[in-house]
Formats: sequence, structure tokens, C-alpha cells
Amino acid sequence: MPNHRNLQRNPEGAVRFLVSLHRTTVGFAVATLLITTLAGHPAEAAAQGFHVKDGRLLDGHGSTFVMRGVNHPHSWFPNKTSQALKDIKATGANTARIVLSNGARFNRNTTADVASVIKRCKANKLICVLEVHDTTGYGEQSGASSLTAAVNYWISIKSALAGQQRYVLLNIGNEPRGNNNPSAWVGETKSAIARMRKEGLTHTLVADGPNWGQDWSFVMRDNAKQIFNSDVRRNTVFSVHMYEVFGTADKVNNYLNRFAAARLPIVVGEFGHWHGNASVDEDAIFAASRRLGTGFLAWSWSGNGGGLDYLDLVRGFDAGKPTWWGQRTISGPNGIKATSRQASVFK
Repeated sequence: MPNHRNLQRNPEGAVRFLVSLHRTTVGFAVATLLITTLAGHPAEAAAQGFHVKDGRLLDGHGSTFVMRGVNHPHSWFPNKTSQALKDIKATGANTARIVLSNGARFNRNTTADVASVIKRCKANKLICVLEVHDTTGYGEQSGASSLTAAVNYWISIKSALAGQQRYVLLNIGNEPRGNNNPSAWVGETKSAIARMRKEGLTHTLVADGPNWGQDWSFVMRDNAKQIFNSDVRRNTVFSVHMYEVFGTADKVNNYLNRFAAARLPIVVGEFGHWHGNASVDEDAIFAASRRLGTGFLAWSWSGNGGGLDYLDLVRGFDAGKPTWWGQRTISGPNGIKATSRQASVFK
């Protein structure tokens, strides 16, 4: 008889096997028992890819996966993406967070374009975190898109996402609340998750915090449990962005420790070494991420304008011209090279 765990990891093969088994008199009882067993393990039986268990993110093979990677501004520099993903992989990264747009503030990324990005990530053995960037600072930033509009976008490109649960996580909306009325983030996020599930998007979801992602009011931290439990699949990861709010090791550690103690999944979805004319304790972020097994995604590969080029990891999308920030992220203590492990689905 096939190994029962193999059936859980290969649901299509399991169905074919059970159908053939049902055709025999003896097999009917055995098949019924197996169906009951598989039904009791929905996450394994579905084998649809990434899932959360006991505060950890597991990949499609059931192995713990810790994100180690960078953000890439695909929506603004689509002609740079193909080479950038190759170069990002060459750093040892296992994940790329990809900037997309629903068309509210930037050029809309089409279904075909998103499918192409996913294909390129997979070709480079990178896990792909897709995010809608137009929601940045909603409620404070003029023209920003709501989470409702972001969900509309995900629904509109469902065909590109279908069957990609082993390789793609959906970051519902980037920094989806500014500093105005951050408490509204709770209801907005719960509604967004519910709609995505209702529409059949079974991927691991990623929820950015309010306060431009930095959650200094602790709305996400203090409501994360109810948000997580509201997801019928219990498959949501939280993302905090660490910039000038996190200028000391105490602030970094206190925030991340709270999620670890609550056994809730958290990733540092963006961070830098300097922002808003203030220093960020990047060493504490790298160290805490290693100690707690927390993912990190540095901002960003290249292309930062408006005087923010100090956040570029490489100059002009040239992997041969790393900045100080790039060298620190890639080769420094607790950085990408020292801590990154490729997702087991690619092995």
C-alpha cells in the first residue's frame, strides 16, 4: 500500500489511487479508511503549498521556511526584473518580494505580466511574495487604494495565481493604513482576508501593519491573534516594516518577541539602515531574525528615487556595484549568505 504521508503530499495521486481501490471488494473498506484519515488532515491532504503551523511558516514539503531576501520594484522597472531576479538569487536569497500595482497610483500589472514574474521567480528558485503597492498610506496618502480595491485586483488576476500555492505568497496590500485612524486596519484586514478566501484564493496571505507598516500604535501586534483566527484557513503571516520607529535593539526585540511568544508568524517585510533622518538598528533586526527564526526582506534591490538611494542594495541595478547597505544585507553578520536556505520545494 502507498505510504499514507505520500498520499497527503500528492492529493491528485491519492484520488486516482482511491478510485481504483474502491473498485475492489476488499479495497472499499481500506479506501474509506484512507479517505477518513486524509480528511482529518486538511492542510496536509490539500497539499496546496505554504501553510502556518504553531507560529511557523511551512513550505509545500512541510519544512520550516524562513524568508531571506529583498524587495524588487517590478512595477516601476519591469524591464529590469528578469536580470534582477537572477542577481538576487546569486546573493543566496531564497525570496523576492515583488512590487505590483492595481493601477490606482502606478501602472497596472496585467494578469499575463504577473504570470511571467511568477515563472521567472520559479526559474530562479525564489519564493515569490507579491504585493499591491497602491495601498501605501491609505487614509493619509492622497490617491492611495483601499484594501477592498487591492482584493478586487487579486480576484481579477486569479488565473495567474491558480496552482501557485507552493511558490507564491500574497501580500494583500503594502502599508495599507497611514497614521490616520490606524484602528480601522483591523476590520479592513479581516474583511480582505474573508473575501480572498471566499474567492478561492487559498495561498498563504501576508498582512502588512498600519502606521505606514511600522505599527508604532501596536494595532497589528495587539489584534494579530483575532486577525489570524478570522482566517478560515489559519494561514496568514504578519509583516512589520522596520524603519525609523525601530531605532534601538529594545524596540526591535520587544516587538518581534511578542509575536514569537504568542506563536504568531511574523516577517520583517521591509527595513533599511536609515530612514526619515533617523538611524534604524539594522544589526538588531538581523540578529533577532536569526535568533527567532523570523523572515526578513530588505528594501530594496535598486531604483530608489527622491533622495532615498541610500536604500539601494546595488547601484543602477548593477549587481557588480553593491552599496554599503547591500554588502551589509548580503554578506554581513546574520545576513543573507549566513542564514538563507533554499525552499525545499526546489530541491
